[in-house]
Amino acid sequence: MNNLCFWISVLSLLRLLVTVSADQIFPAHAGITFGRSFREPKYVIEFHSMDSPFHPDNDQEAVVMANNKGQNFLCFLPVVEETKTVEPTDQQNTSNVIVESTKRTKLKSPDELMEVLKDRCFYRQEGWWSYEFCYQDKLRQFHLDEDNKVVQEFLLGIYDPEATDSFNQNHSTVSTLKDPRSKDASQRYHAHQFTNGTTCDLTSQPRETEVRFVCSEPPTVMISSIKEIATCKYAVTIQCPMLCKHPMFQEEKPSSHTIHCNEVSVDFKKPETEGFEDEKKSELEVIVSSDDSERYTT
Repeated sequence: MNNLCFWISVLSLLRLLVTVSADQIFPAHAGITFGRSFREPKYVIEFHSMDSPFHPDNDQEAVVMANNKGQNFLCFLPVVEETKTVEPTDQQNTSNVIVESTKRTKLKSPDELMEVLKDRCFYRQEGWWSYEFCYQDKLRQFHLDEDNKVVQEFLLGIYDPEATDSFNQNHSTVSTLKDPRSKDASQRYHAHQFTNGTTCDLTSQPRETEVRFVCSEPPTVMISSIKEIATCKYAVTIQCPMLCKHPMFQEEKPSSHTIHCNEVSVDFKKPETEGFEDEKKSELEVIVSSDDSERYTT
């Protein structure tokens, strides 16, 4: 019965959609796509002529829909598994819901995925300065002379596991550059805190850096950017392809389901539908088009 109510809602939404597009008819290779939100499944409606009908599986439910000229279409509903959604109580830590689910399924954490970076250092040159980042060790800014000797050097921070744990507890394991509920996976990062760097002349405080690890498609680990976000405080972005294996760094793509509608003859007799009340039957009488079938492809 829950499945029935679900499809009544879907078909009611379909009626609203095709009423707006009442001057269109779509061949089998085309379709209408609709969905109520980014995260919810999308539904594609494909129409088939009598010469090339869709052949359904045995477990697919069928409903009859008619256009405003009385032309009937037998539409087969896709089998959709019900999903349960969890409403987080704390909007700021929405991502915790997904993180906790990954823990229950024993997926590797971002730090576990990046264990291969231990004892490795990466370099970047920007004009006068060169930078050395050593994973869970240090971040160094220096200048080399013509003989490749270090003539000027600043330590931008030393890896601080306690500050890192504290940061991740307050911001969840995976943070975002913008909204924590961002749908754009490219905005997400996992952070390490580097503190106790060389004392800053302007603030008399040790330099510190937030190192942000992001998912990247290129297979190379590299320093992609270094920014001074405040006086003697820095943000470094490290591209890490191994993080793409973590669910929080994967783009959230909605699933898609197809409703196939076969054109049927004028004398087509509607099948008896058990368990429907009259008002529920009327909900399934969805107006799909005002045009005739001559625009179908065969």
